[in-house]
Amino acid sequence: MSDNSPPPPPEQPQPEPPVAGPPPSLWAPPAPPRRQRTGLIVTLAVGGSLVVAGALVALVHSLLDAAADSIALPPARSAPYEEEGPDEEEAPYDEETEPVAPGPRADGDATVTKCVRDKLIGWPHAEVEVVNGGEGPAGYIVFVEFVDPDGKMRTGGVAIADDLAPGASVKAEAQGLGEVPAGTTCRIDRVERDPA
Repeated sequence: MSDNSPPPPPEQPQPEPPVAGPPPSLWAPPAPPRRQRTGLIVTLAVGGSLVVAGALVALVHSLLDAAADSIALPPARSAPYEEEGPDEEEAPYDEETEPVAPGPRADGDATVTKCVRDKLIGWPHAEVEVVNGGEGPAGYIVFVEFVDPDGKMRTGGVAIADDLAPGASVKAEAQGLGEVPAGTTCRIDRVERDPA
């Protein structure tokens, strides 16, 4: 041999052969599958969807609120009360309740200060200011009508003020029942004063 020959390569570690074990049993449970992150992905997708849906609901609510403020209905004052339709005396008498005679009229003691149509369900309500113009303390019942743009009464509501001192004022709300069209106005049908 000559000295010009390269040195032998260093020994490389050889991989160990797999340890042969008993063959897998047909009755043994299968090896668990590799853990996946599907649950995490689904949870994040659902959570993100809920956040987006909540933001959309808040946006729509604020837009509807702004729209309702821009179409607030103007207050209206009713004409003098006039009976229409059949006489109340002809109505059937309910034996369980006794008829209550209305108190004295006090049409000038109440005014509509705010007339609003609910932006979500379309039901109207009116804010009524009642000022006791009588000589002594009194309670008031204010009957309010909600009238559509064609002049047809769509529904009614009642505002009540209890034990109001002479010259004192209070605001009460009359809630209408049922949906009314946009442009509906509020007017006082009649006001009854019940001296205390």
